[in-house]
Amino acid sequence: MKKRPSYLRPKGAHDGAKVTMVELLFDLVFVFAVTQLSHTLLAELSWQNASRVGVLMVAVWGVWLYTAWVTNWLDPDRVPVRLFLFAMMLVGLVMSASISKAFAEYGRAFASAYVTMQVARAGFLCWALRHERANLARNAQRILAWELFRGAIWLAGGWAGAEARLACWSAAIALGFIAPWVNFWVPGMGKSAVTDWDVDGRHVAERCGLFVIIALGESLLITGATFSQVPWSASTLWAFAAAAVGSLALWWIYFDRGAEHAAEVISRSETPGETARAAYTFIHLLIVAGIIVCAVADEEILARPAHASAAAITVILLGPALFLFGTALFKWVVYARKWPPLSHFLGLLLLLALIPVATLHWLSALGLGVATTSVLLFVLAWEYLALNRA
Repeated sequence: MKKRPSYLRPKGAHDGAKVTMVELLFDLVFVFAVTQLSHTLLAELSWQNASRVGVLMVAVWGVWLYTAWVTNWLDPDRVPVRLFLFAMMLVGLVMSASISKAFAEYGRAFASAYVTMQVARAGFLCWALRHERANLARNAQRILAWELFRGAIWLAGGWAGAEARLACWSAAIALGFIAPWVNFWVPGMGKSAVTDWDVDGRHVAERCGLFVIIALGESLLITGATFSQVPWSASTLWAFAAAAVGSLALWWIYFDRGAEHAAEVISRSETPGETARAAYTFIHLLIVAGIIVCAVADEEILARPAHASAAAITVILLGPALFLFGTALFKWVVYARKWPPLSHFLGLLLLLALIPVATLHWLSALGLGVATTSVLLFVLAWEYLALNRA
């Protein structure tokens, strides 16, 4: 009898957890998506626009993250999996291109592309696992059921007006957060067990680390592009230096010890799926959001270093706060510490102390940017020294 082909990644192989070139190619679509998100937020610094961009960012993160989970299970070097990723890239380009006007005339295009990617990925997973263990196949079927239900809400929002669209898409986003925490429970099908999420911890950690690099790359790209267009003066030179050093500090805080050690911890975990769900699904969204908001703040400071509007103050302080809060939760969950890292907690307190200073306009946008970069450097130095003493 002819052996049925398996599309699963080889477990236990020396390079089984290696991120493949086709996965890196797939990520390039999301370089464009992150650029679109930051530019859409920059176009209008208001709470209404921020809420819209927030919904779109969660959608983009969800598409990328769940595709990364699928390539953790399936082998991207198999031709059907590779062709599937190519198709996802093409639809992803449509989704990314429609971000800037997703709450205007491109709402239907964004919803259609998003739903196509989510449902097609779950459907492809069902097909690829049809001859594998029954628990894996049923897990894929439950995921498909959730995506079909959420997809109907996304499409309804795409065909609705702007306000109703935000409500529909926010409800669909909420369901996306709920689904993993109820183990994709479906009436008549039950729910998945945590052991059904048999992921390779090193691969998940590396994939999420690469998305953080994408977000940091966008931050540096915005800084360089804006700096090349503004008149060079002492203030813009200081703003450029603060933005560049701030981006490097974000990299150091995330990658110096945390990312690599987290990969080790999750690879040794008895329930890697549960750890990955907590550390690399929701918490990493805060980290990526913080980096994107920091990029927006850097452009604001470079464009208008002498004056800080209320909107500029918000993004200048909010970006580092989201990042520090996210990385603190990440390290707390992965390391199973009793308390979050003290360095990150102190950094958040220092950012909190800057709020009255900023609102009273005691500091310009440049001064506030230098202050937040100094806070990041303080956190970096504290954690580095503390870990080396340990």
